[in-house]
Amino acid sequence: MKLFIDANVLICVLNKELPRFPDAARVLSLAHQKIGKKQSRQIFLFTTPLCLAIAFYFVSKKRGEAVAKKKIDLLVQNMSIAVIDENSVRKAINDKGAEDVEDGFQYYAAIHAGCDRIITYNVPDFYFSEIPVIRPEELLYALKDL
Repeated sequence: MKLFIDANVLICVLNKELPRFPDAARVLSLAHQKIGKKQSRQIFLFTTPLCLAIAFYFVSKKRGEAVAKKKIDLLVQNMSIAVIDENSVRKAINDKGAEDVEDGFQYYAAIHAGCDRIITYNVPDFYFSEIPVIRPEELLYALKDL
């Protein structure tokens, strides 16, 4: 299972924002874990350089640049980086449903990476998505049944 992690989830974890922190942190801890009754599926986490840049900005404002760099470095050790290439940019710009271009960039990078779901606290922002868009707590609940 490939999960795209949006910037707001990363920020929540890196800044330990309550009350959302526990669920968001549990989602990030799923990296490379096997799921399912037969442990036959593995979870892979993806994000983009843009999400990392957004997270870096908010963490550095709260904790300083040196701490932000360390946290981002730790984060990317367990995540894959989805590419926002020219094709993703053009699709996002031309998608009339993707009113927020930044969300369009994230969406098309997730699609290009083959992600099964987008994990975000701003579900309505991805109303145009053709793959499921869910909140961290919804993912954790769904995984209980696998």
